[in-house]
Amino acid sequence: MQQRYVGNSGFRVSALSLGTMTWGQQSDEHDAAELLRMFLDAGGTLVDSAGSYADGQAEALLGSMLGDVVSRSELVISTKAGLSTLDGRRSINASRGAMLSGLDASLARLGTDHVDIWFAHAWDGNVPLEETLSALELAVRSGRARYVGISNYNGWQTAKAAAMAGFTLVANQSEYSLLKRKPEEELIPAIEDAGLGLMAWAPLGRGVLSGKYRGQIPADSRAAQGPFSGYVEPYLEARSTRIVEAVAMAARGLGRSAPDVALSWLLSRPGVSTAVVGPRNAVQLKELLDAQLAPVPAEIARALEDVSAP
Repeated sequence: MQQRYVGNSGFRVSALSLGTMTWGQQSDEHDAAELLRMFLDAGGTLVDSAGSYADGQAEALLGSMLGDVVSRSELVISTKAGLSTLDGRRSINASRGAMLSGLDASLARLGTDHVDIWFAHAWDGNVPLEETLSALELAVRSGRARYVGISNYNGWQTAKAAAMAGFTLVANQSEYSLLKRKPEEELIPAIEDAGLGLMAWAPLGRGVLSGKYRGQIPADSRAAQGPFSGYVEPYLEARSTRIVEAVAMAARGLGRSAPDVALSWLLSRPGVSTAVVGPRNAVQLKELLDAQLAPVPAEIARALEDVSAP
């Protein structure tokens, strides 16, 4: 798998990153171990997690596999702090104390003394930005994180953080796909101006661009069960259907899969360093790993952009 630099930094990650949001909830220990080994065998390197995923169970699952299933040196580990979910309610606390406590808890669950990149998970309007940035800086100076970044910051927030930081932010991790092109308005220009790389989560439109929701909601899908039922719902509407059909038509014409077309388009976009995919099982991951991830022809890319224009 292609290895790509993140922004203007020397930090390198695989074109696809393995997301762990469902680990500990929809993907059990056996599934997670199979996913991790398949991903690494295919040349993947970056595994993305967060302290808030399954209340820390995702990190704990990943940590339990270090040394037994994979060695720490094989992985590029990404995690985040500053966001939690309690009783279905999202809470943001990006204060210095909460951030550093979150990092220490993540390291304990992961069973490692450092992560390769650590993110402020969300913008906190109740905490001075310089306080949040000071936690990121300390994480690097103390050796607990090799690189740091911000997550889910919009354009002006990204520009402000990059301008205020007395150190190098290397990435912004935000949602971006053919179904979510709003980042192109302000976020991506801000990222490029600051020399950051975009690590795009939900690159398949929360699974919708795979085509599996065409005309139905599969019984075993995220949209049909558990805590993720509301995660997919925003993209099950008429506009999304038109885009999904366009991707499917392009895939048929090219002899490629719909996920391959959607991911290839995304990875060719300015500023994008990696696409964070979240397969729940080996069958889903194999389809992604079999993707060519080669640029789609220009005329097809333009057609996809026309139909998906915000």
